Amino acid sequence: QVQLVESGGGLAQPGGSLRLSCAASGFTFSSYAMSWARQAPGKGLEWVSGIYSDGSDTYYVDSVKGRFTISRDNAKNTVYLQMNSLKPEETALYYCAKGTGAIARMYLSAYDYWGQGTQVTVSS
Repeated sequence: QVQLVESGGGLAQPGGSLRLSCAASGFTFSSYAMSWARQAPGKGLEWVSGIYSDGSDTYYVDSVKGRFTISRDNAKNTVYLQMNSLKPEETALYYCAKGTGAIARMYLSAYDYWGQGTQVTVSS
């Protein structure tokens, strides 16, 4: 069955960096777009970034453009999110998600499987 396992979360200082990883199994990873989303305390789930199945194109929510980078290694069935210049308001549970097709979409309903999430806390 489809499994998505996130890792790499933790505590970062404001302005610091973290790199999240998501290991995928149970499907042909190279055929599907992948995305990252986050849920801050008391708020709804927010799509953050997506990447095409072949890595040829990427998308970001405006608030993270220039600071976050999504990438994937299809040989390792893993998608990454490099997060730089982190802000306290980005404290959230970060999830990776499998797309329903090869093209990354910027809305949550385009993703059909989700991991358990990894906690990111940005605080001094």
